[in-house]
Amino acid sequence: MSDQHLPSVTFGIKTTPMRVPYQDILRVWQEADDLPEISDAWLWDHLMPITGPKDGQILEGWTLLSALAARTQRLRLGLLVTSNRIRQPAVLGKIATTVDVISGGRLIMGLGVGGTVQPPNAGGIAGENPAAAEYAAYGLTLVPPAEGIARLEETIAILRGMWTRDVFDFHGRYYTLTGNRNEPKPLQQPGPPLLIGGWGNRTLRLVAEHADIWNIPGPPHHTLDYITERSAALDDHCASIGRDPRMITRSVQYIVSYDDPAADRKAITELIAAGVTHIVLSLRGPYPSQAARWLTDEIITPVRSTTGEFC
Repeated sequence: MSDQHLPSVTFGIKTTPMRVPYQDILRVWQEADDLPEISDAWLWDHLMPITGPKDGQILEGWTLLSALAARTQRLRLGLLVTSNRIRQPAVLGKIATTVDVISGGRLIMGLGVGGTVQPPNAGGIAGENPAAAEYAAYGLTLVPPAEGIARLEETIAILRGMWTRDVFDFHGRYYTLTGNRNEPKPLQQPGPPLLIGGWGNRTLRLVAEHADIWNIPGPPHHTLDYITERSAALDDHCASIGRDPRMITRSVQYIVSYDDPAADRKAITELIAAGVTHIVLSLRGPYPSQAARWLTDEIITPVRSTTGEFC
């Protein structure tokens, strides 16, 4: 881990917009936009609270992202991650194109399988699958995990086709497009970088085949040992298709504790030592005053000082 050729570590910020008003989210993003230590900013893609009382306010992710893109200048931005079950793929491709244009080419396309049928306590989330109530409330359907993966793979093909071709047809098992035209194209060509979130073997296969960035939730959802094991599994998938695993950024989102930054610094340092090169620092609401500056002073700068050549 002392090799001078190790990739640099970058830090992002995530404002989980659950029970938080727009003005507070905007405040944090604009503050982060002025801090070069923070390279990117993220929202999520839920329509109802997934923990605690069900009556809290939540703003729709892509609409909110578009508003924030128009009010910031530097930050890369995206949803960590977009649910593939909420929007039709080509509609999502048009939305993402619009955000990339509005932002001046700053979008990172975060994608995940979305709501699937899961047993209780799956994915490090205690209790029943929170997507069940959310999807029922919005008329959406949960699908088996294998179908979710297959749909995600078709979505990736659709996004890439409509982002690069003048006229695009697609005939898959789940989606069909005839004569798709998507103008203007994203400013980033052949399209925004693709981040895929997930940790199952079938998802990791898609990451190996298609993604620029792989993201997995860190502690407390997943332990360091589990993240390390999943990263090794991703390496194996890359080897099986002949892709250099170093081409994929290893990204972890980490929920920050405002009252114990020393513990956060220790956990993040261990993640970096394990090979993670992108840390998304996720804020719980309500956001304190100068939240982005606090992250820089209490987490990012001390971690960089400790890890030295990692950054």
